[in-house]
Amino acid sequence: MRPNIASRLEPSTPTLQDLVSRIDEGEIKVPAFQRKFVWTLTQALELLDSLASNYPVGSLLLWRTPEKLVTERNIGNFRLPDTDDQNPTDYILDGQQRLTVVYSCLGATEDTGGFAAGYDLDREMFVPLPPDPSVAIFPLRILFRTSRLLDFRTALQTRTNNEDLQSRLDSLVRVLSGYRLPVVTLKNLKLNEVCPIFERINSSGTRLSIYDLMVAATWSTTFDLNKRAESLAAALEQKDFDEIEGTTLLKVLSAIHSRSTERSSIIDLRSLSGGQLDDLVQRARAALERAVDFLGTDLRIHSLDFLPYEAHLVVLAKIFVRRTSLTSEEVRRVRQWFWRSAFSEHYRGASDSFVTKSLNLVEQFVISGKGAVDDFGDMPTPRGLIRLTFRKNSAGSRAFALALAKRSPRNLTNGAHIDTYAALSVYNRHQFHHIFPRAYLRREYEDAEPNILMNICMLAASENNDVGDSSPKEYLPELIERLDDSADAVFSSNLLPPPSDFDYSAGDYDQFLWERARVAADWTCGLCKGDY
Repeated sequence: MRPNIASRLEPSTPTLQDLVSRIDEGEIKVPAFQRKFVWTLTQALELLDSLASNYPVGSLLLWRTPEKLVTERNIGNFRLPDTDDQNPTDYILDGQQRLTVVYSCLGATEDTGGFAAGYDLDREMFVPLPPDPSVAIFPLRILFRTSRLLDFRTALQTRTNNEDLQSRLDSLVRVLSGYRLPVVTLKNLKLNEVCPIFERINSSGTRLSIYDLMVAATWSTTFDLNKRAESLAAALEQKDFDEIEGTTLLKVLSAIHSRSTERSSIIDLRSLSGGQLDDLVQRARAALERAVDFLGTDLRIHSLDFLPYEAHLVVLAKIFVRRTSLTSEEVRRVRQWFWRSAFSEHYRGASDSFVTKSLNLVEQFVISGKGAVDDFGDMPTPRGLIRLTFRKNSAGSRAFALALAKRSPRNLTNGAHIDTYAALSVYNRHQFHHIFPRAYLRREYEDAEPNILMNICMLAASENNDVGDSSPKEYLPELIERLDDSADAVFSSNLLPPPSDFDYSAGDYDQFLWERARVAADWTCGLCKGDY
């Protein structure tokens, strides 16, 4: 049962000056797991304008805890102060961008660096504070410094319109001094209780994750998870797997350490010392490098874009912790698990508990030969294949593209071998061709769906353009005639019915799809048996 945190929420409405003072005193800090400052100058000035107009700008979410997390002092151009540790500390979970602007503009001293803003009393607008501001540009950093504020107000008397300027200044000071920002503080929550709340925060379009929180929770002078992740990305960059997400790395670490990918197991990694974590990361890195090598050489997966599921990488890494290399029988069982789980979409919407269970089942199956291959999904059938649509993020589409690559396809136009590495390194729709072109189907078949997976084959981008939207009953027979004796081999390499068995000049769309599905099912079932 999820904890009821309502009794541990403390709402408040501090003034901007109160918030600035709490930052100065070290009571509010920006944890290192927060994303870097990403606001533009325009966004910062718009926030100030909203405050001066007394508009609501949203609330801040703080987490009050005695746990000490690594914190950031410099964020973008906005500089936060050095402070001593306090007990407890309020860490910013949501609202970092807004609070940083408030502090930099209203709390920082005049002689510190970072972004400083002013209010142009003549034009009645906020501006970046120039190095030598005119007498009518009010430096916001003196708002809460009484003597400097009075000096500025006195200086306005040199202007002929001083009464208007002083009136505008008084109005600005009154609004900003009295502005109260809603704050919700989470009190007495443990890390595992904060994680699900933290993961759902998405107020500025950047979804935060458990990885961000664990970066701070596991940080020490001897261990920095971010640096280890960056090092791993650099090692995998040449293999086009450098975009592995931090959450995936955490799941691999947890899978190795506790045979589980569940959140509670990931959070338990905090109990390890910096040295233990470092050793775990090194083991994970070696396993991931071996897993990525296997994905590329045996399964023709050259980038994350074509990996059907994250779980495939996590499970495979766990296997390569146990094995630096696989026997021929172990390779066959890995193939059986991979192709069945990919085509059956075994991990679609899978929970962490499901992946954890699968993690251990696959390890036993591959390493010890125990268990049933049917646990990982059914074999593909013509009826099942014909229902699949071609979508970039579909596991079925990715599996079929990989199955095509394993067939070493050749261009239909000239019989030349297709560079499947280029086609599968990054997603490129121009490397895939609608055999029955979309425009043709719109003309000839009113209700036909062109993006049926069985209507897709690989074709080099340059050749794709040559085919265009021609009628398949015309362009395919022409290609068959051009290919001559190699036509059957070229078509079969694309999992297409060979011309000797199917009349492309007469077959309609439905007939073609069913014949293609039968050919594709024969090949993909062979993959699922681990034959190749």
